[in-house]
Amino acid sequence: MTLAFAILGDSIAYGQGAARPADTIGNRLATDLGRHGTPVDLHMYAIPGADSRGLAAQVQRAAAARPDLALIIIGANDLTHLVPPHQAAALLGDAVRTLRAAGTEVVVAPAPDLSVVPWVPPAMRAAVQAGSRFLQQEQARAAIAAGARVADIGGSSAGRFAADPALFSGDRFHPSSAGYAVITDALTPEIRAAAEAARSTRAR
Repeated sequence: MTLAFAILGDSIAYGQGAARPADTIGNRLATDLGRHGTPVDLHMYAIPGADSRGLAAQVQRAAAARPDLALIIIGANDLTHLVPPHQAAALLGDAVRTLRAAGTEVVVAPAPDLSVVPWVPPAMRAAVQAGSRFLQQEQARAAIAAGARVADIGGSSAGRFAADPALFSGDRFHPSSAGYAVITDALTPEIRAAAEAARSTRAR
């Protein structure tokens, strides 16, 4: 049984900074699922530079195809574009509800901890971390209420990014191929669980 797997969100979802397509989150997750007996047909809807205000258009395209499984990675640009957290969270909740109504199992990765980005001045790190965490919490609440699974990539991966500059690409903002491997590892448990739920639904 091959599942349709949609990737939505921003440049991290898209894979900007990866050295090759195989290193992106979507392709890494697709490979992992295939190795564990769940082949997927990957569809990319994510757009570099997108924030939560652009999710509705992505979701409209994705939902029309009725994917079995969807991953939404969003939030970094909401922080840099100063989108109010309550607005970003509400828009994410709307996106999840639309996909769930289409029969899709949804996994959400909220905003990363931007305080670990190399170009953030040390004096600003505490404030950036607090802002990142607040948005993460608001997004997680909205996503769970709308029926999504939430993968905490910010909390589980931030320390590794802070300690290893090699996890960033040359622009010192987006992950490198090695960085995408770290993020994928954090996403994998929830993606596998969602894929199993989608398989069960399809088998009925």
